[in-house]
Amino acid sequence: MRARALAAALLTGACLIAAPTPAPAAPASAEPYLVGRGIADATGEIAEVGMMGYGRTDQQAQGLHNRLRSRAFVIADPASGERVVLVVVDSPMIFGSVHQAVLRRLAERYGDLYTEQNVLLTGTHTHAGPGGYSHHLLYNLTTLGFHEKTFDAITDGIVESIERAHGDLAPASLTLTHSELTDASVNRSRAAFDRNPAEDREFFPAAIDPQTSLLRIERDGRAVGAVNWFATHNTSMSGDNRLISADNKGYAAYHWEREVEHVDYLADTTPDFVSAFAQTNAGDMSPNLDLTPPTTPEDFARTKEIGQRQYEAAAGQLARDGAALSGGVDSRLTYVDMSDVDVRPEFTGDGEHHRTCDPAVGAAMAAGSTEDGPAFPLFAEGENPLWDTVSHSVLYTASPELKQCQAPKGIAVPIGAMNAVYPWVQETVPVQLVRVGGLYLIGVPGEVTIAAGLRLRRTVADIVGADVRDVLVAGYSNAYFHYVTTPEEYDAQHYEGGSTLFGRWQLPALQQTASGLAEAMRDGRPAPSDPAPADLSGRQLSLQPPIVADAPPLGRRFGDVLTQPLASYGPGERVEVVFAGAHPGNDLRRGGTYLEVQRWNGNRWVRVADDGDWSTTLRWTRHGIAASHVTIGWEVPPGSEGTYRISYHGEARNLIGGIRSFTGASKQFSVPG
Repeated sequence: MRARALAAALLTGACLIAAPTPAPAAPASAEPYLVGRGIADATGEIAEVGMMGYGRTDQQAQGLHNRLRSRAFVIADPASGERVVLVVVDSPMIFGSVHQAVLRRLAERYGDLYTEQNVLLTGTHTHAGPGGYSHHLLYNLTTLGFHEKTFDAITDGIVESIERAHGDLAPASLTLTHSELTDASVNRSRAAFDRNPAEDREFFPAAIDPQTSLLRIERDGRAVGAVNWFATHNTSMSGDNRLISADNKGYAAYHWEREVEHVDYLADTTPDFVSAFAQTNAGDMSPNLDLTPPTTPEDFARTKEIGQRQYEAAAGQLARDGAALSGGVDSRLTYVDMSDVDVRPEFTGDGEHHRTCDPAVGAAMAAGSTEDGPAFPLFAEGENPLWDTVSHSVLYTASPELKQCQAPKGIAVPIGAMNAVYPWVQETVPVQLVRVGGLYLIGVPGEVTIAAGLRLRRTVADIVGADVRDVLVAGYSNAYFHYVTTPEEYDAQHYEGGSTLFGRWQLPALQQTASGLAEAMRDGRPAPSDPAPADLSGRQLSLQPPIVADAPPLGRRFGDVLTQPLASYGPGERVEVVFAGAHPGNDLRRGGTYLEVQRWNGNRWVRVADDGDWSTTLRWTRHGIAASHVTIGWEVPPGSEGTYRISYHGEARNLIGGIRSFTGASKQFSVPG
């Protein structure tokens, strides 16, 4: 009776007063957890917004390939009343701005049920998402400042996915399995990796982390959800692409949910199956197996291929016995000022104390990762004689301490000094440790190389007594502070080392922090913490010109078809219809769609695809001052015999700011059998 009452309390988020005398211990349950799953749209703007990841000012979004989604899992332990939340978002990064806003809104809704301690937000790191949602200026340079619409869409989507997961709580079992995937990643900084000691290199003989881990969620013996962790960059879509896309990890989740389990994102608020493909220590792992950035539109095929391989590896683990998890859940989070950590000798490896320092961007970071997409010209990975000269003659002379801490980095931007004037990058960051049964997740707010990740995993595994395979780095979590390399990799000053902001001892500082979290969790006590970072929402700059007004082309109305489809198409052919449209930023249609592919079923038109599907695209172009052309594409799948049409939904803005909705539809066309 006691267990049922506690389970009911957990389902509603209510508190339960302890009984005066404890009930006898209940036998082990076949479904020892309560688990809830939720999906929500978190797409943001799709036109006239800088895209996040490649750092290119010319990469301005011009439409939508597939929607970005937030997938949430609430896992509760009926025995202890503890719970944790795992969120995986199709997003370039989870900035501290998003972390703060989500936690604030959860507190308004649920009180202290969901806090910074037990909520883990992690991004897939797609480089084809909209930017402008950070509260730190460095990440908003390519977006002309802060974009409130995109920020709201991301935070709304995350909160909504958690709310849905909260409402979906039900008894479940969890199984953890591991396998290997060797053809979806390659080490893009092999020379830096090879500087590591033998104990690291021997753990990864191919210089990749092939481990693919799956947390399987079952109810009544049936799989209803899965979370996969695998290390590869979400950069199959190139820097020349202009369509918002969830990239390879998004495709893997989409394929499993939509094409295998037939989830309808627009109709199923509580889908039968939810899958998430999360990142781990992907800092030096590229999906471009030939170490060459793809071109577009060839990158669509690469994205699908790498996503399909991740899906097949994960789905193949459903049949594995694995480890049935038990033992409840736990979580710890601490804030640490990464610019000022005294790192103890047991973590530095040389018997000496060392300190981290003010953040600085290296010349190698400005060069970009040439295997995934180079950034600024005149910079290179490794040595940069011009910038090394500047660093030594100007920056290091002004600050000998900076020289000692950042060496051998050739500093391009002393961004720590710039932080004193305006917030450019985050210095005080959250580091988290989450336990689900025997699975441990180290939430790191950055991009961790596989060797750096291995050292973090070993640090935690040794303290909690876990197998290192069961300890995973959850990269891109809760905030963003660029890269984490080993000291040996840092010395090579490849892109990843140049992007390790706080100097050579940043990884040992994180190991020291993770050690403290693990010890606190093992001993059942809270972890000490620096003060949380300030809320910077009131200091945001936005230079993006507003949408003034929309107008249809001369002699046309909104929704008119400017280019009709052909009379018929075969499987594999591409249908394209051009509409007199309006700016997509008038209404992001979050939770909805800009387009529909409709099939005639003999009585009415039925939606068979929308703007969240892999087979569709929406391209927006401005014509003149206020007119818009919207081109909707659909690649006809096999087995699609029937009669179809393309429908477009838009919103137009008038000169006084009023917005009205409209819909257009093409002529019908056939797909012969």
